[in-house]
Amino acid sequence: MPRTLNTSDMVTPGSLGPPHTEPTDGEPAGQSLLDGAPLSASLDTLIQHLVPTTDYYPEKAYIFTFLLSSRLFIEPQELLARVCHLCIEQQQLDQPVLDKARVQKFGPKLLQLLAEWTETFPRDFQEESTIGHLKDVMGRIAPCDEAYRKRMHQLLQALHQKLAAQGQGPEGVLGADKPISYRTKPPASIHRELLGICSDPYTLAQQLTHVELERLRHIGPEEFVQAFVNKDPLASTKPCFSEKTTNLEAYVKWFNRLCYLVATEICMPAKKKQRAQVVEFFIDVARECFNIGNFNSLMAIISGMNMSPVSRLKKTWAKVKTAKFFILEHQMDPTGNFCNYRTALRGAAHRSLTAHSSREKIVIPFFSLLIKDIYFLNEGCANRLPNGHVNFEKFLELAKQVGEFITWKQVECPFEQDPSITHYLHTAPIFSEDGLYLASYESESPENQTEKERWKSLRSSILGKT
Repeated sequence: MPRTLNTSDMVTPGSLGPPHTEPTDGEPAGQSLLDGAPLSASLDTLIQHLVPTTDYYPEKAYIFTFLLSSRLFIEPQELLARVCHLCIEQQQLDQPVLDKARVQKFGPKLLQLLAEWTETFPRDFQEESTIGHLKDVMGRIAPCDEAYRKRMHQLLQALHQKLAAQGQGPEGVLGADKPISYRTKPPASIHRELLGICSDPYTLAQQLTHVELERLRHIGPEEFVQAFVNKDPLASTKPCFSEKTTNLEAYVKWFNRLCYLVATEICMPAKKKQRAQVVEFFIDVARECFNIGNFNSLMAIISGMNMSPVSRLKKTWAKVKTAKFFILEHQMDPTGNFCNYRTALRGAAHRSLTAHSSREKIVIPFFSLLIKDIYFLNEGCANRLPNGHVNFEKFLELAKQVGEFITWKQVECPFEQDPSITHYLHTAPIFSEDGLYLASYESESPENQTEKERWKSLRSSILGKT
C-alpha cells in the first residue's frame, strides 16, 4: 500500500543562505565577492557598480544577481532610468560635441549591458517608457558610430519577439484544468482513457517532459523574487502569486492537474484488474520520468497515487507489483528535507553539465520544493543589514539557485512531440476531490463508519441521492 505524503511537511527551514557580515561605520562594506562587488552596500553603490564605463564592465554574474534582486528595492523601470542617467552624466553624453574616441570605448559596453538585460529580463521592458529610455541613451551615442544604431535596432527587434512569445504563455493551454465533478462514472463510450491514447510508459514520460519544458520556458527569473514580495506562502495552502507571476502559477496548476489526472485515470475503471493495470502503468511512467530527469512529473504521479481516494483501494493495490513503486517513493521521500531526491537531483545536474547529447541535459526539478527552498532563503536572511545596506551576499545565493534553474529550463526537448497525447494531458476531464472519493467508493465500498458517512454525503450532494 502506498503511504500518503504530508505535503505541508515537505520542507523544513535550513541554512540555505550563507551567513552575512555586518560592516561597521567607517569600515569598507566587506570582502569582495565579484569583481569588486561588496558583500553589502547601499543601493546607490550597487547601481553604480552596474554602470559600465570606458574601461570597466561588470561581471556577468553581478549583472544577473543585481537585476534579479534589485526589484525588491526599486522598480525595473526606475532602475533603467537611473542607469541611463548615470551613463549620460558620467560619459558627458548631454554635451553638444561628444568625445568620439571616448564614446567608441563606452558604446559597445553599454550595448552589451542592455543586450544582457533585455535577453534575461524582457518583461522589464513592457512599458513604453522603458523603451524610451533605451532609445534616448542610444540615440546620443549613435552619431559616433552608425553600427550602434543598427545593433540597437536588432536588440529592440529581438526584445519585441521575446515579449510576443511570452505573451503566448501557457495560461490558455489548460483549457480544462478546472476539475470536473462527474455525477457518476461516464459510460465507456463517452470517456476516453489515457491507456487508449498511449500505452507505452516511455512514450508518455517523453510527452510529459515536453509539457514540462514548454511550461518552464515561459517562467522568467524575476518571478521567483516577485512571488514572495510581502507575501507568506506558508500562511495558506494556496500558492502566493501576484499579477507578475502568472507563469509560476500556471506551472503549479499543471502539477496539480497531473496529480488529479493520475488519480482520475486510476479511479475510473470499474474492474479492479483494470485499475491495477493503470496503477502499474503509471509506476512505469514514473520510473521513466526519473531516468529522464523529469522529477516534477515523477512527483506529480507519486502524489496522485498517494491521494486518499487512490491509496484506500486495497483490493486494487493487492493486485499491483509494488516493489518498483516503493523504490520511487524512497527516492522522493521527504525525510531529511528530501535528502534522497536532492542526491538524485545533483546527479542529474552533473550529468547535464557533462552531457554528450541533449537527452542527457534534461533536469526538471520538483518545482514546489524549489519554490520553498527559495522562500526559506528569502526568509532566513534579511534583505537589508542594520546599517541600511543591501545584503548582497544573500542575493548571490538566490541568483545561484535561480540561475541554475534558468539553465535547466533552456534545454531543448529532444523527444518528438505527439500532439494527440499532449492534447489529452491538457484537456482530459478530471475529477474534483469529491468526485474522486465518489468514484473510489463506487469502485471499492466504504470500509468504516467515516467512509460510509462521507459516501452518503457525497451521494446526496453530487448525485442527489440519500
